[in-house]
Amino acid sequence: MYTSFFGLTEKPFAITPDPRYLYLSERHAEALAHLLYGINEAGGFIQLTGEVGTGKTTVVRTLLSRVPQHADVAVIMNPRITATEFLLTICEELGVALGDADRDSVKQMVDLLNRRLLAAHAEGRRVIVIVDEAQNLSADVLEQVRLLTNLETATQKLLQIILIGQPELRVLLDRTELRQLAQRITGRYHLRPLSRQETKGYVRHRLRVAGATGDIFTAGALAELHRLSAGIPRVINVCCDRALLGAYTRELRKVPAKLVRRAASEVYGRRFVPAWIGWFAGGVALCGFAVASIAGAELWTEHARARTGWAALAATHAAPAAAPAAAEPATAPAAAPPPSATTAPVGGLVAPPSVNALLAADPGSTSDAEAFRHLFALWGTSLFNDKDPCGEAKKAGLACLDQRGSWAQVRMLNRPAILTLIDDQGQRHRVVLTALDDRYATLAFGDRSERIPLDALAGVWFGEFTVIWKPKTRRTRDLSVGMSGEEVRWLRRSLNTLHPSAAESEHSDLYDAGLAVAVQDFQREHRLNADGIAGIQTQVVLETALADPDTPLLAPHSPTGS
Repeated sequence: MYTSFFGLTEKPFAITPDPRYLYLSERHAEALAHLLYGINEAGGFIQLTGEVGTGKTTVVRTLLSRVPQHADVAVIMNPRITATEFLLTICEELGVALGDADRDSVKQMVDLLNRRLLAAHAEGRRVIVIVDEAQNLSADVLEQVRLLTNLETATQKLLQIILIGQPELRVLLDRTELRQLAQRITGRYHLRPLSRQETKGYVRHRLRVAGATGDIFTAGALAELHRLSAGIPRVINVCCDRALLGAYTRELRKVPAKLVRRAASEVYGRRFVPAWIGWFAGGVALCGFAVASIAGAELWTEHARARTGWAALAATHAAPAAAPAAAEPATAPAAAPPPSATTAPVGGLVAPPSVNALLAADPGSTSDAEAFRHLFALWGTSLFNDKDPCGEAKKAGLACLDQRGSWAQVRMLNRPAILTLIDDQGQRHRVVLTALDDRYATLAFGDRSERIPLDALAGVWFGEFTVIWKPKTRRTRDLSVGMSGEEVRWLRRSLNTLHPSAAESEHSDLYDAGLAVAVQDFQREHRLNADGIAGIQTQVVLETALADPDTPLLAPHSPTGS
């Protein structure tokens, strides 16, 4: 979605463990060195632990890509198995031939595995078993793992076992009944989160691998990213991906700190504020305490002086008439009422409510059901089943199209749309966009509409929207060269209506090279991806360009699309 906008060749922050993206921080380099040492040295156990998302699996994948030629590796990714299944998996991974009777016998499998290990030893080969998520191993399986290390010659162990797991693995192996296994662990390493400087290097490294030629995240954004992710690579990936999408929807070439906080709010499901607010609040609280202390001391002093003065006055027995004018305070004018929350400080103008205030005012009007009900009404139809609105649309001859993009893409489709908004509490809202220009969006909140500046929506809209359109054929599908049918005939006829002779033989139902050229020309004209494939998005834009006068649009245009 955003890759071409930022000049990237692929998404840089996928959470799949791709070894190409391994950032060898000091911690990751040391962890990889421990594992490589375990493969090349004497058998036994190597233990690698780390918090969720710190990159353990990526390190393992990198290890597998660097396994020496003389090593055979068995990898167990799902350790929630029985001891028999554990042995069976190892035998299958190492290519040990098993008969049907052998599969149910632990002794037979261990004997066959021992022969395989002795044969590998005779050939000068190493055999390694890697167990991922090892904290989930049962006590029976761990005992079987320990027994496997008894397979040895007079001089060395025949099997090297690498246990990868979360910190719970360390707790598990500290149990008294597993002390025999723990004593055989020859190397331990705990993978810690990235430091602040490593977080910056990690983000820049992944962007470079994906084709970036410059910095995309600002320095402030990188600092916030480390603060909010605590240096956990997986959280960094998810936050960066969401922040890039947010910048793309706003057409920003640089990702600011504000978008990183918004992305983290989506990931964690709660609101984050800048770090300085916490420091400021602490400073204000400290100053407030100091001021209160000083004010309290002064008040006590004044109170003491007042008591002394009244005592002196009572002692003099002054005449009652001598001081009424001085004792009687002047009547103070009535205090002015505090200004209304909606009253502007200048000129008596009423300030428009914020988007978050509008969303909070009536949450019931921003549900999926209410949004689809309003959108259906714009198309002159009713929503009878709010559990399946797109199914209802199909019955009415309409179709839903879910999209992620920028305001430019919304303008291109030019259809009323349901926007997904995320408020400052992390709550999801659905509102209908009924009009759009270069500076303002008109949104429907229940029975009322609000014209809101696009800048004000930047903090709550992250590019997710749904439009409804009206296909002119019985089915919809992506159309490309070589296909045929009524959809292709409609495509030819529509392009010819817009630009006569753009697609010759308008009655032909074959998608040929000439039609592909006409589609590319249309796509360039409307700033679509000019690939010559008439996907659903291209078809929606084409159908919109030929819209009937009563068809709902965001902005009116000439029926010829000019």
